[in-house]
Amino acid sequence: MAEAEAHGIVIVGGGICGLATALGLHRKGIASLVLEKSKVLRAEGAGIGIQANGWRALEQLGVAEALRKTAGLITSYHDVWLQGDKSTRDRYPVRTELRCLNRKDLIEALAKDLPAGAIRFGCRIAAVDADPDGHGAVLTMADGTTLKAKVLIGCDGGTNSVVAKYLGLPPIRTIPRPVFRGFTSYPHGHPFENEFLRLRVGDFFIGRLPITDNLVHFFVTMAKPATDTGLTDGGDLTAVRGLVLKELEDVQCPAEIMEVVRGSDPESLNLVTNFWYRPPWEVALRGFRRGAVTVAGDAMHAMGPFIGQGGSAGLEDAVVLARSLARAADGDKPAPREEVVGEAIAAYVRERRVRLTLLSLESFIMGTLLVRSPSAVVKLACVAVLVLLGSKSLRHANFDCGRL
Repeated sequence: MAEAEAHGIVIVGGGICGLATALGLHRKGIASLVLEKSKVLRAEGAGIGIQANGWRALEQLGVAEALRKTAGLITSYHDVWLQGDKSTRDRYPVRTELRCLNRKDLIEALAKDLPAGAIRFGCRIAAVDADPDGHGAVLTMADGTTLKAKVLIGCDGGTNSVVAKYLGLPPIRTIPRPVFRGFTSYPHGHPFENEFLRLRVGDFFIGRLPITDNLVHFFVTMAKPATDTGLTDGGDLTAVRGLVLKELEDVQCPAEIMEVVRGSDPESLNLVTNFWYRPPWEVALRGFRRGAVTVAGDAMHAMGPFIGQGGSAGLEDAVVLARSLARAADGDKPAPREEVVGEAIAAYVRERRVRLTLLSLESFIMGTLLVRSPSAVVKLACVAVLVLLGSKSLRHANFDCGRL
């Protein structure tokens, strides 16, 4: 049997958090290998809102300046609730930096400065086992080949994370609500303000965010599970758009929103049929380290989109984890010394746990209010907790994860 290929730091997953972690390590002069199951960089998902805490992390990674040129500032929130003949409207300023990025731009910016060969595509991992010769792990690929990692970081998403499974973490939970999203182009400029429109009409929750003067991102959160709407993953997305438009027409959605959806670019369309989340009590209490193996991003703290922090929290993870491993390296290249790397990972987990627990709690409560239709008593308790967390002031967006 051929000897297993050996590496210092291996990152499973070439999404936002995985690439950001690799880039953070690279900025500190530490090599890593990213294993990505797709054949190319994954950029699905249309737009992603990045708040001030995410931009601070991007600054540390050295890509914020270039990305700011791709997306304009969003200066206000505009909340509109339409229920029958009644409507409520509220507009208030964004007091922190908020921009909506094209996810493709973000992924490409994170990957661009990585050295050649740092990302290996088409790597599907079948199993992770403890390394009998050290504190790391042995990865078995779907083709039967093996690879040893002195340090293993799972950034392999919220669903089916092989690294999270190795750590003994329970599967993430789901909320069965389809979200349809995409981009709409306006060659001569769109007519909208630089605002994040959040529209509640009937049981639908709709968002519209400008990216540039010519490009707008939208999402439509459907009122019913996919099984009740005829929406399925992997189907014809232009046909899905037709179903979504019909549903919106039935609830008398405003014409300007209908036109955004109707005019969307077919190649940009994306559908997910569930929200994924890890409950806040699991984030607070579960173990996220086993020897020199840990997780980051959605594999650690998947949260619904209710406070717009999933991507930014993953960027924070990347900065903190790269910083912790760099301190452990203490000049050793290409990987931190084995005898102290466990302590470095433990320090990363300790530093992140409180922050991530609070974010997960806030997202969980917002999801309870928006999706689960709680009783009056539960709703009152949820609102009280949100006040304590400073949700209205967006306290979570002012966080600074520190220097790389």
